[in-house]
Amino acid sequence: MNQNLTAIAKDNMVRISPSKLSLLINSIVNMRVNAAINQLQFSSKRVSRSVLKVLNAAVANAENNKQLDIDKLFVKEAFVGKSLRMKRWRPRAKGRAASIIKPFSKVTIVVEERSEIKKEKK
Repeated sequence: MNQNLTAIAKDNMVRISPSKLSLLINSIVNMRVNAAINQLQFSSKRVSRSVLKVLNAAVANAENNKQLDIDKLFVKEAFVGKSLRMKRWRPRAKGRAASIIKPFSKVTIVVEERSEIKKEKK
């Protein structure tokens, strides 16, 4: 991986479970940045706004820190990890309590400048 052509952005505290977030993240991998931004803007999922912020941060890092061309940027990698889990309790019948787990996720997006579009083999 050529470090000069890639830029990274992370968010370590996204309030959604990693399994739900990975469905959205996997849909933008290997897309042009413009197409990925459009897909996230018109997504009906609540967490798409948080992912859009991370993607815009990666584009800004590529433009300002690495001096890459925005029109040639692609989403090279995007992955999700587990973060902390808030544990809460809900009262139940007969003096018992049931646990509530509120998970958080980590999001990492890597964008890369490509000169040509890679063609898929049929």
